[in-house]
Amino acid sequence: MFDSIDDWLIIGVIFAILFWGSTKIPQLAHSLGRAVGEFKKGKLESERELAQSQAAPASTAAPRVVRDNPSGR
Repeated sequence: MFDSIDDWLIIGVIFAILFWGSTKIPQLAHSLGRAVGEFKKGKLESERELAQSQAAPASTAAPRVVRDNPSGR
């Protein structure tokens, strides 16, 4: 009877309409969309910071100076 995900999706939508009412559904969808957008934004920012932190030590490292020491010290 409920073999596919489409069947469960339809039941979920009907349950949501009965439970919250038809006026709350657009508000819930809007809130969910904003939450997903914020999640993606945070993920992108953390990936960017991680990439910068991995690239920063190699580019900011001071070059080593090798000097000839004729006295052997």
